[in-house]
Amino acid sequence: MKIALLAVEAILGIIIAVSILLQPSKADALSGLIQGKSETFYSKNKGRTKEVLLVRVTAISAALFAINTVILNII
Repeated sequence: MKIALLAVEAILGIIIAVSILLQPSKADALSGLIQGKSETFYSKNKGRTKEVLLVRVTAISAALFAINTVILNII
């Protein structure tokens, strides 16, 4: 049981790291503002849905990671 929980802990840690690294930085938005890029409504919403998905994956996997850590501590 403990080995399975340790494996889940490692997988969740990797998922958290990858999802954080895939999120776009806020500096990209500032450089677009300075350069004067004009984006269409569709391209703005398409980017936001990907960003929202990555934020949700990060939050859910972080919550599961915390729960799994508590369970491992109890065992």
